[in-house]
Amino acid sequence: MKRAREPLLHTAIGREVRAFRTRHGMKVSDLAAATNLSVGMLSKIENGDISPSLTTLQAISRGLAVPITWLVSRFESERTAVFVKAGSDVAPNSSVARQQCKSLGHKDVNANGLVVEPHMISLTCKTDVFPAVSHQGTIFLYLLQGEIAYRHGASVYRMTPGDSLFFDAAIQHGADELAQLPVRCLSILTRRQDR
Repeated sequence: MKRAREPLLHTAIGREVRAFRTRHGMKVSDLAAATNLSVGMLSKIENGDISPSLTTLQAISRGLAVPITWLVSRFESERTAVFVKAGSDVAPNSSVARQQCKSLGHKDVNANGLVVEPHMISLTCKTDVFPAVSHQGTIFLYLLQGEIAYRHGASVYRMTPGDSLFFDAAIQHGADELAQLPVRCLSILTRRQDR
């Protein structure tokens, strides 16, 4: 379920302060001691009753050991999530054949213009080969099952379950050898939205 944007900045800040404090296992009194602010002042901030000054926000961010921007970021930009139920058919946006590559989400651009495309790649026979490709972005590849020799430029990496590879997708890359079948791997492409 999509969380609605907070109507007021100080309400959003209060919720974030409380969330980070509880995540850190801190009581209001612990945060008060770490920030030199009163328990009453912190309670009013967390409840959205008052709008904290920048100096107060800076003290709170230091007390919580989080960047000050984290306390206001949820208000500033809307965040979305993509949930794909098991068995759903989400059309892949990939050069890899449909039967080999299942999209785990769809292209969505976040507030910073970043596109993330997660795929589950399954290879079951020796003829299921990746063509060597290159494109914009970076790729995180995590091998779940099988064994492959994966080429990135001039380097070849022999991957077994649990191995991962993170690389610049602009360099030509692809599977050189399917050493042990079946192969299943998670592939996550991130790139800037073309403008």
